[in-house]
Amino acid sequence: MIGSDRYRTHTCVGAADTNGATVRVAGWVHRRRDHGGLIFIDLRDRSGLLQLVFDPEAAPQAHAAAHRFHNEDVVSVSGPVIARDAKNVNPNIPTGGVELRVAEVELLSSSDPLPFSVEDETQEASEEVRLAYRYIETRRPKRLRALEMRAQIASVTRGVLEDEGFLEVETPILIRSTPEGARDFIVPSRLQQGKWYALPQSPQLFKQLLMVGGLERYYQIVRCFRDEDLRADRQPEFTQIDIEASFIEPEDIYRLIERLLVSQAEAAGVTLHAPFPRLGFAECMARYGTDRPDVRFGVEIQDWTAQAAASGLGIFEKAVEAGSVVRGICLPAAGGGLSRKDLDGLVTDAQEFGARGLVWAVVGEDGLRASVKGEFLQGLAEAFGAVQGDLICLVADTEDAALGVLGSLRVRLAERYGLIPEGAWAPLWVTDFPLVEWNPDQKRWDARHHPFTSPRPEDIPLLATDPGAVIAQAYDIVLNGLEIGGGSIRIHDRDVQQAAFATIGVDAEEAEEKFGFLMRALRLGAPPHGGIALGFDRLVMLLLGEKSIRDVIAFPKTSTGQDPLTGAPSEVDDDQLRDLSVRNVPPKGPAKAD
Repeated sequence: MIGSDRYRTHTCVGAADTNGATVRVAGWVHRRRDHGGLIFIDLRDRSGLLQLVFDPEAAPQAHAAAHRFHNEDVVSVSGPVIARDAKNVNPNIPTGGVELRVAEVELLSSSDPLPFSVEDETQEASEEVRLAYRYIETRRPKRLRALEMRAQIASVTRGVLEDEGFLEVETPILIRSTPEGARDFIVPSRLQQGKWYALPQSPQLFKQLLMVGGLERYYQIVRCFRDEDLRADRQPEFTQIDIEASFIEPEDIYRLIERLLVSQAEAAGVTLHAPFPRLGFAECMARYGTDRPDVRFGVEIQDWTAQAAASGLGIFEKAVEAGSVVRGICLPAAGGGLSRKDLDGLVTDAQEFGARGLVWAVVGEDGLRASVKGEFLQGLAEAFGAVQGDLICLVADTEDAALGVLGSLRVRLAERYGLIPEGAWAPLWVTDFPLVEWNPDQKRWDARHHPFTSPRPEDIPLLATDPGAVIAQAYDIVLNGLEIGGGSIRIHDRDVQQAAFATIGVDAEEAEEKFGFLMRALRLGAPPHGGIALGFDRLVMLLLGEKSIRDVIAFPKTSTGQDPLTGAPSEVDDDQLRDLSVRNVPPKGPAKAD
């Protein structure tokens, strides 16, 4: 073990294997118990806890010093490790069978009272206080274990990729600003005044250039930056596992990532089984209402449009006549015991997700009871395969709106009514995405993934005639309803790249201005290549059962992008700004949310 014997010869847990030997350990006072004669202190280091015993007769000076110790003081102690009496063994910790009889003790650092308890993890301070004292929170075993597991998963990642022949290569942090969907963080240049760097949203262009450069297999566990609104699984700076390879097809990526994820999950005590199932984008949307479905449970969306058109129920018949569709879901055993207030609350849930309304029906002993009346109810249960106790929810709207509402509602209700199997893991590949999507506000086609994504070879002629029908060689990996990675085969032919740019309204002059270095590379011998990026923070969060990526990041920001620990972002004095030819301008008002 690296470290000076001046402070310790063993970790707390390592001392458990030295029964009878004299050792030195160091760490934090976790708790102290004074029994009138003997004093017991649980010492904590990164490895765990070790009970120290201070005996006034055997070591009076050490015993006297222990009277003055407080929780979170840092101490170094030495003495023999002895076995506990059988009746005092604690089977819940690795060191529960031994204790250290302290002969000598040194106070290395004293601690003021803490802003919140390390020992009592149920004593929650506000997020701002916890982040301001993040180094205190990381002393808590749960938070410490999360960072340890993060490091272990990173180590496994490197091992798998290096075994597959990938090279870890660092790419620049100060780059040119390029449009990639989110806002860039920009940095002024002092040496090139009036010009700006951007922090990379991803190493996308550089990893493609590395393929042109002949590296063939690249990876990087890389920091990325996006100036966007935050939520539980977003941070302004985040980490992704970035992968690119030459002379490959999508099947090669699927195999690699399945091997990688199985190994990463195993490190976290989770079992995943490869190969993972696959769903095309169109089928995914039709069955689940989202391109990142949680498939740990059923509750698939069903089409009831034809029946609705002839149901005799005016609201449905008028909706279908106006061009809407009627879609529904059936939640098994979710309707039993629901009050009228509970059922009416489903309408509020649906409206929260953008629905104009919702029709509910519950299968009871005497047939269906529903939020509307009509003979249509007679065939509804049969159409949805519903039995007694089941709950049916119907939405009439445009297809996109109805699918979106039901896709969100199925997850919320599955969580509410306990339909998700505990401990289940469901990885899924989503494939065959459209290359572009129509932007009605700008009246143009936008790249769905990024403008360097390759269309299927057979669809290339459609770029000029029917862009909406072009299918991309793109793929996402989804785990338990969260997208944890996405990638594609890239365009390596300069003519196809120019055609792709033209489809999204980027002419040759603009392409040269913004991506000239890439276009030049494509004219100088670019191999077929592709890759994927995995959201490392989100993956670790999922595998550890956490709810937010902030729980698996050492020093995260708040939901407003602030750092209570250092006070960032902060003001900069005028002299620094003057050196950069930059000045502060008073804000016009509160920033508008996207």
